[in-house]
Amino acid sequence: MKSFFHKILSIALASLVFFTTMSFTVDIHYCGDSLVDFALFHNAQTCGMEDQPSQKSCEEGFSEKPCCSDTQIVVDGQDDLKTSYTNLTFEQQAFVATFFYTYFNLFDGLDKNIVPFRDYTPPYLIRDVQKLHETYLI
Repeated sequence: MKSFFHKILSIALASLVFFTTMSFTVDIHYCGDSLVDFALFHNAQTCGMEDQPSQKSCEEGFSEKPCCSDTQIVVDGQDDLKTSYTNLTFEQQAFVATFFYTYFNLFDGLDKNIVPFRDYTPPYLIRDVQKLHETYLI
């Protein structure tokens, strides 16, 4: 069960990195107010009205701008994935130094803890002397 969640988390994080670094372009072509073509990753096809000679009237009114318009939306992905840790402030340097000092000294005395009676078996209990004499340490 743990490995299953580990795999799901790995796939989720890999897809997160993939989608944040991916860049794409969306091209949209309008003819008047109606959408003619919508294209992802390549240029949108035009309706062919740009090849016709310009007219003074577009639909009913006079207008200097053409009837057709193109819109392009560009989404740039993140290029720099590795953040730089070379510019640490004094407070950050003090925190890192203190953390490593305390972490490494936390386990300092564990290997010197020697148990002298580890290899010896305890004596056999013939009778319980404390219970026999009713002497208990409180």
